[in-house]
Amino acid sequence: MSATPEVLFVCVHNAGRSQMAAALLHHHAQGKVIVRSAGSAPVDTINPAVVEVMDELGLDLSQEFPKKLTTDAVEAADVVITMGCGDACPVFPGKRYLDWELADPAGRSAAEIRPIRDDIDRRVRALLAELVPRDAR
Repeated sequence: MSATPEVLFVCVHNAGRSQMAAALLHHHAQGKVIVRSAGSAPVDTINPAVVEVMDELGLDLSQEFPKKLTTDAVEAADVVITMGCGDACPVFPGKRYLDWELADPAGRSAAEIRPIRDDIDRRVRALLAELVPRDAR
């Protein structure tokens, strides 16, 4: 793993789960982790209800946008976390791959998305504890 770990979150549309995970890890890591997100089939905009529930935590996603998954992004990452994108993610030797089974926030209300956000937050905090020991934070 590189001196500053790099994490890539991948979901299909890069409009919900991966955006929330990236924002939460970026927030909690405070520069100790390089964070990216991408989608295997990105859409035009982030889900407005996702923007709303992240804003409730003081995390502004209004300037973010869905990004296309590239081989370069996977190659640069130390850890690749997939969220329902199936086999669309290229696999490189020496990378750590995790698949987080999470409900898709597409078409859900803010009230339905909050528990998904909170689940992602718990997972992100646990990942951060593995990547950056507490005494290094």
